[in-house]
Amino acid sequence: MKFLEYTPLDRINDFLSELNLGERTIKGSLEAYSCKHTGTDKRLSLSLENEILDYLGKSSDTDSSSPVEFLLSRSSRKTLIYLVLTLYHMYPDYDFSAVKAHQFFTEESWDIFKLIFDTYMLEASKEWTETYGGSSLLETLYKALDEVVKLSECEIYSYNPDSDADPFLEKGAIWSFSFFFYNRKLKRVVSFNFCCLRYSSKE
Repeated sequence: MKFLEYTPLDRINDFLSELNLGERTIKGSLEAYSCKHTGTDKRLSLSLENEILDYLGKSSDTDSSSPVEFLLSRSSRKTLIYLVLTLYHMYPDYDFSAVKAHQFFTEESWDIFKLIFDTYMLEASKEWTETYGGSSLLETLYKALDEVVKLSECEIYSYNPDSDADPFLEKGAIWSFSFFFYNRKLKRVVSFNFCCLRYSSKE
């Protein structure tokens, strides 16, 4: 996995680095990665694959809460491993379990993402328009993501782990969302994390 620099993402990152909205602060971050394995990635990928296969060998597909059906597909396992590797690169101090991570990833549509974004980033979007005019924050985000990972070809995942095991959740967060946009053909993934903090929590 290699961190990729894209200018269209930089503008949004600068705006969302710490957006003060009075009693609250909005923070957001976009990171793009190539899914080409480094030496360390290869070893970690093999370890994650073995973890999954070991889990499958011990699991019963009659358990309705089990992720067995998804993990039986090699392409699905590969996607999950790329997503977990992305998490490792973003948060190297965390120990992510592939099987546990699967339970926290949910495949979403752009419409679902848009609904969440429009609802929770309304004030940030207004601030963007007042600052830059022209295209809205969501339109700018769409164009930036499309340039990097071609949204029409993307799989979109939300990541919602338990709060005590969430590397994205900052102290004092009112709400927090994490999305991953994965293009299988291009072998690229973009993470987008955004949260709202009580102003005093960042002191």
